[in-house]
Amino acid sequence: MALRGTGFVDRQWGGAAPILDGRKPVAAVVALWVFVLVPFAALAAAVPVVWGWGLSWADVAIAAGGYVLTGLGVTVGFHRYLTHGAFKAGRWLRFGLAVAGSLAVQGSVIQWVADHRRHHAFSDRDGDPHSPWRYGHSVRGLAKGLLFAHVGWMFGRDLTNRRRFAKDLLADADIGRVDRLFGALVAASLLLPPAIGLLATGTWRGALTAFFWGSLVRIAMLHHVTWSINSICHVFGERPLRTRAGDRAANFWPLAILSFGESWHNGHHADPTCARHGVLPGQIDISARLIRLLERLGWAHDVRWPVPARLAARLREPSHDRP
Repeated sequence: MALRGTGFVDRQWGGAAPILDGRKPVAAVVALWVFVLVPFAALAAAVPVVWGWGLSWADVAIAAGGYVLTGLGVTVGFHRYLTHGAFKAGRWLRFGLAVAGSLAVQGSVIQWVADHRRHHAFSDRDGDPHSPWRYGHSVRGLAKGLLFAHVGWMFGRDLTNRRRFAKDLLADADIGRVDRLFGALVAASLLLPPAIGLLATGTWRGALTAFFWGSLVRIAMLHHVTWSINSICHVFGERPLRTRAGDRAANFWPLAILSFGESWHNGHHADPTCARHGVLPGQIDISARLIRLLERLGWAHDVRWPVPARLAARLREPSHDRP
């Protein structure tokens, strides 16, 4: 899938403006390798560490709390709110959600939004930054495509054009400030868990184990769950709702809890601005429940909940819901 020279014109995100905007600095690519490989190595080492060294309830609480905070920062903040405008919020909540999402260490807020809007504009077609169908439908091509969609696409140096896909956020002073502070927020995401571990246990060992579980393992877990939406959820699962031609987004239920409802990906692509992705019976969507709570507290308003008539119009025949 060549990213240059596409004839597709997307009306919502800037018309015929260029898709790409320059190249990533070499230092940024090197840093990306570090933040991908180091947490993944920590995750791979987790099992022997559990048995041979120790895992305390403090570590579990710190890691779980960080996972929930930063995970919902991405799903509710970066994704449903800032990317798709599924609800409206006041300045303090907007700022807080942007900070929480940045602590997930998945990229600066404006670039994250630009990449994801581009994904929706060209889903599984020429121009999609991370389609697993990039190399064709053969077994070899799909295997290569899954690896590319999961993690490989991030190591390309082409930058999504933020002026085309995130012009609204570039004009927002608060979001711009969070975007510029991304490096400091990454440092905070890494250093806060060991600081809490030190305070909770009063020992440097407590700080070290909290860093391992609450920083490295937590970041790696959330990374791979998020990346699985890009890879697994465009190949495997059910497609009960109609999406745009060529769009192969699917619902993959085993990831529903860990992804806070993001793996109901077919539901999301069928109605991208909807605040709930798990729109069918039995589909647990933790992110939507948080948005509902924010609405009841008066902190979120103009929430775009599913419209039954629109949902019914998008339902497929049962025989068409699989790849």
